[in-house]
Order: sequence, then C-alpha cells, then structure tokens
Amino acid sequence: MLGTTTRDSMLDLLYHLQRRMGQTFNEPVRGFDGSVPEATTAAWQPVVDILEDSEAIRLVAEVPGVRPEDVQIAVEGTLLTIRGVKEQGADANTEKVRRYERTYGAFERTFTLSASIDPSTISATYTLGVLTITLPKAETAKPHLIKVEVATNEGIAGLTTALFSD
Repeated sequence: MLGTTTRDSMLDLLYHLQRRMGQTFNEPVRGFDGSVPEATTAAWQPVVDILEDSEAIRLVAEVPGVRPEDVQIAVEGTLLTIRGVKEQGADANTEKVRRYERTYGAFERTFTLSASIDPSTISATYTLGVLTITLPKAETAKPHLIKVEVATNEGIAGLTTALFSD
C-alpha cells in the first residue's frame, strides 16, 4: 500500500532538484557551438521542437494545461522569449497526496533569433496544449536561384576565330 504524505515545500524542492540532475545526466552530451545558453528562470520549461523550411522557422512548444491567455511571447532585439504560468488544479490542494509528478508554476524559454527574421511578421497559434510560433524569414534570408544563361553559337564562333587567326 502506498503511504500518504502532506505537501511540503522542501520535498518539492528536492524532487525538482532530483529531476534536473536526472535530466543533466540523461541528456546526450552536446558539442560547443558558440551559442549562448538559454536563460532558465523557472521550475519547469516546455519542450520545444525547432523546424525550418525555405519560408520560415517554426517553434513548436508543448504547454499542456496552460491556458492561451497565460502565455506571453515577446521579442526584444534578437531574443524571443516565451513565458507563462501553469496553475495548479483545485484537486491538488487536497490534504493527503499520494504523489506529485506534474509540474506547476511559471515557465520561461528564451531563443536567439537570427538577424534574418522580421519581428513584425511573427505569429502564434495554440491548439490542444501545443503552441506554434511561426517566424517568417526576411527576403534576404530566403534562398535565391541564379539563372545560368547559355552563350549563343555566334559568340563561341567569334571567339574561336580570334584564337586561331594569329
């Protein structure tokens, strides 16, 4: 039978410390790429996928249980910050708790944007706990194809005549 416990802030702190240590040792080692690490100012962070195509970069963040009105997206210079709050449900305020595994409270993630993103064109959608931020690329960042022109035979014949006439 599972024992019952009461909510204790020290136990919460130890639980979060244990989770962070586990994440630190279980994540693959990343090579140094010269980028600035993301700022961490909260007890939890949503996981984010970053996708890119020729037109835009998309950040897809899982924020289950967070109301869309509790999410703020801000751009300052080259930094894009997602912050919000996940409120603890009323059922979690019971006197006896068997286990806490879900995280609550404030979260924040910060990403460095390339200079090729126009901040005025950024948009965001929220569907079923998934936040998608679309960052359209500026025209200068989009790939441009350069057409190769074919020289006419007259130009080649004139060149050949000039080379062998001496």
